[in-house]
Amino acid sequence: MPIIENSSYKKPPKYLFNGHLETIIPSIFRKIEGVNYKRERINTPDGDFLDLDWSKVGSKKLLVISHGLEGSSERHYAKALAKLFNRHGFDALAWNNRTCSGEMNLQPIMYHHGASYDLETVIEHVDALGVYDEFYLVGISMGGAQTLKYLGEKGLDLNSKIKKAAVYSTPCNLTDSAATLSFKGNGFYRKRFLSKLKIKMQLKGEQFPGLVDMNLLSRVQDFNTFDTHFTAKLHGFRDAADFYQSVSADNWMHDIQIPTLIINALNDPLLYDRCYPIKLAQKSDLIHLEMPKRGGHTGFLVKGQEFTWAEMRFLGFLNP
Repeated sequence: MPIIENSSYKKPPKYLFNGHLETIIPSIFRKIEGVNYKRERINTPDGDFLDLDWSKVGSKKLLVISHGLEGSSERHYAKALAKLFNRHGFDALAWNNRTCSGEMNLQPIMYHHGASYDLETVIEHVDALGVYDEFYLVGISMGGAQTLKYLGEKGLDLNSKIKKAAVYSTPCNLTDSAATLSFKGNGFYRKRFLSKLKIKMQLKGEQFPGLVDMNLLSRVQDFNTFDTHFTAKLHGFRDAADFYQSVSADNWMHDIQIPTLIINALNDPLLYDRCYPIKLAQKSDLIHLEMPKRGGHTGFLVKGQEFTWAEMRFLGFLNP
């Protein structure tokens, strides 16, 4: 029963007095210095590309970092994990989902929470290099969902070099997480994500004339409409509901075969109900579920510290 009943994360800084501030302040203002990536572009099996950003110290251990929705390798949490694990003897690789590295991808699709096939391409590439003896997977928010889905899909066939995984602020159930974007008080997140995604969808429509309903795109104000008419259409799902149900990580999490830590704060404004897989953790010897009362979404700041509690918790779990 690896549910961690008493989380060690207790007190965020006093000025972060609710889940929204714990989410928004680090997202906007946190900066991590001293990470100098070297970029590598690799091809995907469907004729597209992925951009991989490396931070190496000459290790045989590799940390693979998957970012969140409309994030990238440049996000504070990705750079912080690279910097922290570099200091403790790991190479780090932060890969960028399609459209997230600063350049539009080539195919008439983009990326989404269930795009574990691109994570698989990354893993196969780094394994083929023949440099690393051990891989450790981490994911933040959407990247956490991609990581959990990948691990469950592979199950017993998972590459034996992958030793452990850790995710935080992760929508284990995408239907319930998506529902939060219509909650009263969550308009900031809805508008911020939609504005960024609509810009990319417009670029995709310009790239492939006729693929996207540009008139409808300009009027979209909610995620159900956006995901039904755009995300689902591009990626072969009937509508938003079919998309959410079909790619949700908890369809596969029961087949995870390596020690995996899930950290989801109870005051996370973007997680709800089934995003906290309590029953699964109670039955599993491998799923470690930690649910701090505080932390917000990708927050977990610690007063006076460069690294967040979640980042240090990852280090302790993956490299005890």
